[in-house]
Amino acid sequence: MRLLGKVIIITGSTTGIGKAIATACVKEGARVVIHGLEKDWGENVVENLGNDKAILHIEDISNEGVAQRLVELALQAFGKLDAIVNNAAAVVSSNIHTTDLAFFRNVMEVNTLAPFSLIKAALPHLRQTRGCVLNIGSVNAWSGEPNLFAYSVSKGALMTMTRNLGDTLHREDGVRVNQINPGWVLTETEEERKKSHGLPADWYKKVPKVYAPAGRILKPAEIAAAAIYWLADESGPISGQVVDLEQHPFIGRNPPKDETTISAS
Repeated sequence: MRLLGKVIIITGSTTGIGKAIATACVKEGARVVIHGLEKDWGENVVENLGNDKAILHIEDISNEGVAQRLVELALQAFGKLDAIVNNAAAVVSSNIHTTDLAFFRNVMEVNTLAPFSLIKAALPHLRQTRGCVLNIGSVNAWSGEPNLFAYSVSKGALMTMTRNLGDTLHREDGVRVNQINPGWVLTETEEERKKSHGLPADWYKKVPKVYAPAGRILKPAEIAAAAIYWLADESGPISGQVVDLEQHPFIGRNPPKDETTISAS
């Protein structure tokens, strides 16, 4: 087991990528703190993973003091802390015309400042275990789509934070910080979001190859499989790295003009 005995906090893990990462971590021998907003979903995740392997905390990640409460819960339940996964995020559509300061501040609070706060709260304990941080970003961090303005900026900031802390915390505290930038992933939320945009119920079965050369988009479990490497000791001293996980070269790609397209946001 690659994570045997490790204790990991995973934010936004009641559903989607976070749930998949939590499931993979427990299979590899870890104990996890499940976090999110959906109490019934979270209870179901804990029940499936086992009460001896998982514990649940329901709270908005942007609330004052939530980072310290998550860390204290991990210590009380499992006695130590080896890693944190900053996965919780507000995936919201906006452009420069629909984004006001209050909206922008909220997105930055959830997607950038909350991860910073959890890293800071966890650092004394990660230092003791020579642990690690894994940030879950997005390929949109590189520039983003026009209708993902605030979200893309927040993920770009997270990426810079990963590279900065991946250097300083590794040298000063022995704590590695890395990031995964998923591409288009078929989470429960994304499936419903696209239907709310007017796409048919089975839209994910008919994704144009310009967006999905494999004929399908990524699965949460495929992101989780990559996450295990960064959380495990086998990734060694590697720190400050950002890895894009998409099935085509995201930057500089020119889609064929005759290809039928749908938004991949």
